[in-house]
Amino acid sequence: MTPLRINLDQEEIPTHWYNIVADMANPPAPPLGPDGNPVPPEAMGAIFPGPILEQEMSAERWIAIPEEVRQIYALWRPAPLCRALRLEQALGTPAKIFYKYEGVSPAGSHKPNSAVPQAYFNKIAGTKKLTTETGAGQWGSSIAFAGQMFGLPVRVFMVKVSYQQKPFRRSMMQTWGAEVFASPTNLTNAGRAALAADPDNQGSLGLAISEAVEEAAADPGTCYTLGSVLNHVLLHQSVIALEAKKQFDKIGLYPDVIFGPCGGGSSFGGVAFPFLADKAAGDKRAANLRCVAVEPTSCPTLTRGAYAYDYGDASGYTPIMKMYTLGHDFMPPGIHAGGLRYHGDSPLVSQLLHEGQIEALAVPQVATFEAGIQFARAEGIIPAPESCHAIRAAIDEALKCKQTGEPKTILFTLTGHGHSHMASYDRSFPRQLEDSDHPAEAIAESLKHLPQVGRSVKVLVFLLVLGNLLFYAFSAGYLGRPDNPDAGRVGQQIQPERMRIVSRGEAPAAAEKTDIPKPVVVDAVPQEGGVAPAKEAASEPPAKQTEAAKEAVAPTGKAPDIPQICLVWEHLSAPDAD
Repeated sequence: MTPLRINLDQEEIPTHWYNIVADMANPPAPPLGPDGNPVPPEAMGAIFPGPILEQEMSAERWIAIPEEVRQIYALWRPAPLCRALRLEQALGTPAKIFYKYEGVSPAGSHKPNSAVPQAYFNKIAGTKKLTTETGAGQWGSSIAFAGQMFGLPVRVFMVKVSYQQKPFRRSMMQTWGAEVFASPTNLTNAGRAALAADPDNQGSLGLAISEAVEEAAADPGTCYTLGSVLNHVLLHQSVIALEAKKQFDKIGLYPDVIFGPCGGGSSFGGVAFPFLADKAAGDKRAANLRCVAVEPTSCPTLTRGAYAYDYGDASGYTPIMKMYTLGHDFMPPGIHAGGLRYHGDSPLVSQLLHEGQIEALAVPQVATFEAGIQFARAEGIIPAPESCHAIRAAIDEALKCKQTGEPKTILFTLTGHGHSHMASYDRSFPRQLEDSDHPAEAIAESLKHLPQVGRSVKVLVFLLVLGNLLFYAFSAGYLGRPDNPDAGRVGQQIQPERMRIVSRGEAPAAAEKTDIPKPVVVDAVPQEGGVAPAKEAASEPPAKQTEAAKEAVAPTGKAPDIPQICLVWEHLSAPDAD
């Protein structure tokens, strides 16, 4: 009998999260304020607790998972790695198709992987209430569940079109005790302004974020939680691939290509980043690995957006982040994959795409539902609309293997089941669904409204960063030493001779984009980049922690000292950064 389900024991739940920042060739670009200066940590403390800020700005490779979090993870983790054998047979492909099934969680998706630790760290920091946004309802359901686990009330601003399309997700949140409102609402300034401009506004994730952030910032006892985009969320989601790697080891296989649906980047980062760590560690199995983020053609952030600084929300309440964006006031069509209707993307995912280390493709709505139905009829699981995007890409790759005869191993994330999304499937059977490719002129118009970060301030920031790099390079003897064994570590990868001044929208040759307008603001972008080869194996967490290491990562409930958490933002590059 062919094994269809590869399981792990409960004791094999990961003990650490993996942080890709430690293995990136170039430090992540810092979040900025409207004046072009890095946002001070205390400003972010208005909406996030100290322990979450520590994780958001950490450059440590491994961060310990608290035992209280692992205990709740044990309700559904480890999640199974499954082989889609019947789908392979239906396609007639020599490829082996595997999926990491995250629909086994109480909320039915991957989102509790981050919701549980976020609720835990808020609880120990003394937070009294949580606010958040949700698109399709997967994140809202998850944080409602997590809040209930730790006794924290939750208020959810749910994108109006999804609020109407997915009533059972709303019911799930309410069952776990959360308040749920269709965004835009009359409860916030951001919501009232949106409704004044368009009383029939369908809402967007960016607008719902604005409402949730506004409410959190107005109440000292309330903190904001986010289900995607930010570094700490992708950190928590790394449990997906950390388990998958152990499961592949059990059967002696390794993926050739990985597909993940991508809206804000949480599930894609979760399934891709720990495998990219193998590349950083020089693992030969990962030498030709492809990691592909799959998005809808109606919200083509990675494939047609600009790589620029933009707000993370629609109203400009958040810091300005370097990411692929369609413009913060972009209003995507009301597609049924509500979790992918976001104007931006994770800065980490965006940087890796910009540097040519990952790929992105966009697929239309009708084709994704056709793939979801084909998968359900072969494998029995009805996938969430977001997951259908990865399934579409996996099927297309398997069909290419049928033509070439290549026996590739394909992995995709089945991020959740579609039991709460059957109204969307109902519309696909009489073929009422439509494709909604967004017109280029609409994207160009939205991109005109990107925040104008001052040219002189940007040049000054570049000179300061370059000065830091030169100082540390000369003092440590790193310039003029091509045989340096540590070359490529974080903070030591960018060297002056590899820098050039380019327009912000310009990409390196490997990721050139010619169909988008180029913002005129100037900053420094390295000519080469990616995930740096690590000095030590990056792909496995430490076997055990010393007491000192435990103290270093143990949450304190207090805001960390500014020098500690500015490590990434200020691009410090001390020789012992590892």
